[in-house]
Amino acid sequence: MCKPKYYITTAIAYTSSRPHIGNTYEIVLADSIARFKRLEGYDVFFQTGTDEHGQKIEEKAKAAGISPKAYVDNVAKIVRANWDVMNTSYDKFIRTTDDYHEKQVQKIFKKLYEQGDIYKGHYEGMYCTPCESFFTESQLIDGKCPDCGREVKPAKEEAYFFKMSKYADRLIEHINTHPEFIQPVQRKNEMMNNFLLPGLQDLCVSRTSFKWGIPVDFDDKHVVYVWLDALTNYITGIGYDCDGESTEQFKRDWPADLHLIGKDIIRFHTIYWPIFLMALGLPLPKQVFGHPWLLMNGGKMSKSKGNVLYAEDLVDLFGVDAVRYFVLHEMPFEADGTITWDLLIERTNADLANTLGNLVNRTISMSNKYFGGVVADKGVSEDVDADLKAVVTGTKARVQAKMDALRVADAITEIFTLFKRCNKYIDETMPWALAKDEAKSDRLSTVLYNLVESICIGTTLLAPFMPETADKIFAQLGAKARAFDTLDQFGLYPNGGKVTEKPEILFARIDPKEMEAKIAAVEAKNAPKPAPETEAKAEAVPGVAQISIEDFSKVELTVAKVTNCEPIKRAKKLLKLTLDDGTGTPRTVASGIAKWYKPGDLIGRSVVIVSNLKPAMLCGVESQGMILAADAGADDVRVLFVDGIPAGSKIH
Repeated sequence: MCKPKYYITTAIAYTSSRPHIGNTYEIVLADSIARFKRLEGYDVFFQTGTDEHGQKIEEKAKAAGISPKAYVDNVAKIVRANWDVMNTSYDKFIRTTDDYHEKQVQKIFKKLYEQGDIYKGHYEGMYCTPCESFFTESQLIDGKCPDCGREVKPAKEEAYFFKMSKYADRLIEHINTHPEFIQPVQRKNEMMNNFLLPGLQDLCVSRTSFKWGIPVDFDDKHVVYVWLDALTNYITGIGYDCDGESTEQFKRDWPADLHLIGKDIIRFHTIYWPIFLMALGLPLPKQVFGHPWLLMNGGKMSKSKGNVLYAEDLVDLFGVDAVRYFVLHEMPFEADGTITWDLLIERTNADLANTLGNLVNRTISMSNKYFGGVVADKGVSEDVDADLKAVVTGTKARVQAKMDALRVADAITEIFTLFKRCNKYIDETMPWALAKDEAKSDRLSTVLYNLVESICIGTTLLAPFMPETADKIFAQLGAKARAFDTLDQFGLYPNGGKVTEKPEILFARIDPKEMEAKIAAVEAKNAPKPAPETEAKAEAVPGVAQISIEDFSKVELTVAKVTNCEPIKRAKKLLKLTLDDGTGTPRTVASGIAKWYKPGDLIGRSVVIVSNLKPAMLCGVESQGMILAADAGADDVRVLFVDGIPAGSKIH
C-alpha cells in the first residue's frame, strides 16, 4: 500500500549569525510535526536549510576580512550543527549557494521577465539592510523598519520589479476560499487588511548596490533580490526545473503540505511566494503556519540586549529532550511564549523528573521487587481499571486532533495527562499495600501490567516530541513503539514480558541553588561585549551620557489616569495597569512595581507615562508604554503621581 506523502519545510535560516533558541524552536517544532506524521504512516519529506545571499552578509564578510562564501560556509556549518544537536530528523538541508538552486533561480527570473511579470525601473525608498526590504515613508513605524524596528536609510537604484497587482485578486480569492491556507487566523487577517485589500505595490526583485547574490544572467549589473532567491528553495530543493524537466520527487511532493515559518516573515510567504507560484503556473502550498516568538523574560531575544540563549548551552545544562519539551510545551498557538531559567528548572522538576521519570522508575522498580521484573496480566480487574484504560486509549484521538490543528503544546499536554492519570492510578491501587497480602498477588500483577501497558502507549505518542527519552523508556520496559493504529487498544504488551533489572533515572531533579553558578557562567559568556571605544568613552564621561534636545524631543511623556489595576499571574513583580491617556482608547501597561504598590493604591491616580515606547510582551501582557517612577533609596521605588492634571496632557 502506497503511503500518503507529507512535505514540510521550515524557513531557511539567514546566515548572518549563530541561531539562538528562539530560532532553534522552529526546527524543533517542525521536527515534532514530521515525526508525528511518520508515526501516523505518512511518507514524510522534511526540508530545512540556509539563506545565504544579501547585502547584510556581504557587509559582515567584509568586516571579518573574508569572502562572502567563506563567511556563509562557516555559519551554515554552525546552523546545521545546531539542528543536529537538537536531534532533528530533516531529510534535506538546502543552501541557496548550491549550484542547482542558483541555476534554477536564474531560469525562473528570466522566465518571469520574458512573460512580462518582471520589468526594469528605478526604486527610491527607505531600505532596511537586516530585513533586505524597501519601505515607503508611510510604512515606517516611528521612522524605523516596521518588521524589525531597526534604522532605515534612503536608497535609490535601478531595479527590476515584479507586477504584484496582476495576481492580487486571484490571491485574495484563494485565501477566501481556502480558510486553512494561512494559520493562525489572525495572521490571515493581518495580511488581508494590511497588505492585500489596500492594494499591492510592485515588488523590487533585483539589486545593483551590492554583488553578493545570484547574478541576473541577462543583465550582470543586477543580482536577484533575496526573497525571490530564498523562497524558491521550497521547489528547487525537491527538483523543480523551470524548463519542464522537474524530477519525480517534485511531481510527487509539490505542493508542500506545510510551510512552517516565524510570524515576522508571514507576508513574504503568504503574499509574495504564492504570487510567484501563480506566475510560474504552479499550485500553492496547502498551508502556511506563522508561529509566534519565544521571548526571553518577556522580550524578543537580541545579542545587543544580552538576553540571548543558545540551544547548545541549554542542552549542556538540561539535556536535549528537556529543552525540546520546554520549547514545545511552553509555546502557545498564537501568542508569544516565554523562556526563563526558573521556568526551565520548574518544568524539568515537575513534569519530567516527577510526573514522567518517577512514574517509569516506580513502575519498573515495583515490577522487579514483587515479580522479578516479569509483567503479567492476571485478569484481576476492578472498577478503577476501566477509567485508567479509557483515558489511555482515548489519548491517541485527542493528540491526533491537536496535531492536525498544529496545536503542538496542547498535544503534549494530552500525553502528560495520560502519565498523570497513571500516577493517580498508583495512589488509588496502592501496590505496596497489595504486596502485603499474598492473596492479592494476582491483583498486584494486573495493576503493574496496566501501568506498563499505559506507559507504552503514552511513550509511543511522546516519541515525536522527546525521541531519546522514548527510546530509553522502551528499552527499560523491554518493549517497542506501537503501530499508530493500535494506540487505542489496551493489552498488547506481551503477557509475561520482562522489564530491565536496573531502571535508569530519566531526569534528575535540579537544585536551583546548585544551578545558579552554571547559569551565571552561561550568561557571562553570552553577554554583549562592548566595543573598545565605547569602554573608553564610558570611563571619560562620569554618570549618564549627555543627550541633545533633539534626542529628548523623541520621548513623548503623557499624563494618564489609572482606571484599573490587577496582578499578573506568574509574574510576582508586575502589575497590569489599564490607563485613560485621553485618546478614548484604553492603554495597557505592565509595570514592575508590585513589591511597593497594591492595585488599590493606584486606581484613580494620575501618572506620567512614556507613551511612544514600542509595545512589548511581558508575561503574556502587551505593555504599551512605561510609567515613570523614582528610585528613592535602598529598595524604595515611588511612582510619580500628577493628580489633578487632565489625562492626555503632554509633559515637555
